[in-house]
Amino acid sequence: MRKIAARVKKLLILNGSHSDIPLIQAGKKLGYHVITTGNIPELLGHRYADEYHPADFSDCDAILDLAKRLRIDAICACANDFGAITAAYVAEAMGLPGRDPYEVALTIHHKDRFKRFSSDNALTTPMARVYATPDSAFAEGDRFSFPLMVKPIDLTGGKGITKVASPEDLSVAIRKAFSASRVRRIVIEEFVEGSLHSFSSFIVDGRIVFYFCDNEFSYINPFLVSTSAAPAVGIDRVVHQLIDQLEGVVSRLSLVDGILHAQYILKGDTAWIIEITRRCSGDFYPNPVNLSCGLDWAEWIVKAETGADCAGFPRVEQRGYYGRHCIMSHANGVVEDIAIDERIRPNIHGSFMMWKPGHRVSDFMVDKLGIVFLRYDSMDEMMERTTNLNRLIRVRLREN
Repeated sequence: MRKIAARVKKLLILNGSHSDIPLIQAGKKLGYHVITTGNIPELLGHRYADEYHPADFSDCDAILDLAKRLRIDAICACANDFGAITAAYVAEAMGLPGRDPYEVALTIHHKDRFKRFSSDNALTTPMARVYATPDSAFAEGDRFSFPLMVKPIDLTGGKGITKVASPEDLSVAIRKAFSASRVRRIVIEEFVEGSLHSFSSFIVDGRIVFYFCDNEFSYINPFLVSTSAAPAVGIDRVVHQLIDQLEGVVSRLSLVDGILHAQYILKGDTAWIIEITRRCSGDFYPNPVNLSCGLDWAEWIVKAETGADCAGFPRVEQRGYYGRHCIMSHANGVVEDIAIDERIRPNIHGSFMMWKPGHRVSDFMVDKLGIVFLRYDSMDEMMERTTNLNRLIRVRLREN
């Protein structure tokens, strides 16, 4: 008698950028038929998937319609907050495992709701006020102390953000943030001076069983992280504070197992939590985690998002000195080549390049030409090399 082949389970990943490639590869490694979506078909990650269907991954109802039509078995957020929100919406509507309720996802990923939650639960986070109209924000301009930050509540990657140094510049920043926000809400937040870091953790049964921390740096765009180096400076002073506060979030919101990623500012002996998210960070963030900890970070993220049992998460700790660096241009133009100084070559452990000769940089503030992965022998070497990476790895543009 002829056997009927078992149906391969379908996993929908909500984009196909270079940042989503580790998730796509992990899904396939776990035996899923991986489908990607998103409204930019030329993104590199789609080539790694089994199928691609165009749709706007920030449109919850459009993705729900697609998911029902494809009869998916699981859904995974991409390396974008909109993906985390949409994944929660679809999972809730279809009864899929691995995601928090939709309302919880909004509380985590919308800055206004997260600020209210933080205030109600005494999280150490910069104080902020929420505004739904430009006029309401203009009317309170004399209440603020400067400098301060103005942010749309629903965007990441530095979009629409302004650091405002004086009252004269506040109205422009408010208009910019409202113009960028899809839901037309902003926060005006106190500015905390310090160093920027991330704390990527994994939850099992309400407890943080693993964390990876690093230092974050920007190039010309001060609100777009382009370089990271691990471990984080000063983590010993704040790790217990971070774990206590984040486990409090887990408990109060009844978060499901999986990734919980936080960005924080270190000032003295205090970690000021800027934001948290429940999705994989971009630009091949899993690579340094894997090298440092000897695990497949993207695979564990996907396991959790597909509802797999995560009780067997390995007992590993962060070791060594690793980083990643996004190669970015100093200006718009046509790329001639990328010059890599001989002093940094011994530290390069691998790379993923996204440019070819003749590549045109149209927005140097956000365009990334490639990512290099780095290994260092000591904290001193790591910090010295990291702060000089944009001089050691340079983009050469053609002269007009």
